[in-house]
Amino acid sequence: MEQPPTGGGAGARVLVVDDDPTVAEIVTGYLDRAGYVVDRAGDGPDALARAAAHRPDLVVLDLMLPGMDGLEVCRRMRGQGPVPVIMLTARGDEDDRILGLEVGADDYVTKPFSPRELVLRVGSVLRRVRPVADPSGDGSGSGVLRAAGLSVDPEARTAFKNGVELALTVREFDLLAFFLAHPGRAFAREELMRDVWGWDFGDLSTVTVHVRRLRGKVEDDPARPRLIRTVWGVGYRFDPASTEEA
Repeated sequence: MEQPPTGGGAGARVLVVDDDPTVAEIVTGYLDRAGYVVDRAGDGPDALARAAAHRPDLVVLDLMLPGMDGLEVCRRMRGQGPVPVIMLTARGDEDDRILGLEVGADDYVTKPFSPRELVLRVGSVLRRVRPVADPSGDGSGSGVLRAAGLSVDPEARTAFKNGVELALTVREFDLLAFFLAHPGRAFAREELMRDVWGWDFGDLSTVTVHVRRLRGKVEDDPARPRLIRTVWGVGYRFDPASTEEA
């Protein structure tokens, strides 16, 4: 039997939402032994109630729930405020995975999955989202990346467009910070998946969906993007100079 990662949870609260009690019990056990405070819910209404009572630091959310499905639960949770979500999906349901990413899931794991891998994914997402205080409160601290009216503080995990804070998911933030750190360079989707997600393999539609969502938040006209350009046959390029020429 594979051994769960231990330590590292540092008391972060994780809400596990799955109507299969066996899956929920195994996932909860692994997360508990890794140092997380774990809450469980077996359906959507229960998950929303528990999240409202004790705001989780991260949610592990099954897509196929009775009554209210995981997509609607994710929408409603994100409507209450930002919270990282790792979605559990059935193998081969690419359309469902894309929908999960569209409504704001930060990551997904396909069933059947390794509980140890899930714990590692939880740790990876939480490490990226844990903020470091920025005394200025406006993303103007040292190390801030700036271009085309955008400013991103990788340490404080804050992003602004023309002085207005952007509501980004964990992966959207990471993607924007990466683009700002590498202006003018074209990246293949495989490169972005490796350098931003830290994955050596995976569903490349994950990158496509996140780029589309990010464009919706940083572009003046997402249908005609000027900042995050598609480079046909290659991938994407962040091009801040295009707005200066306009």
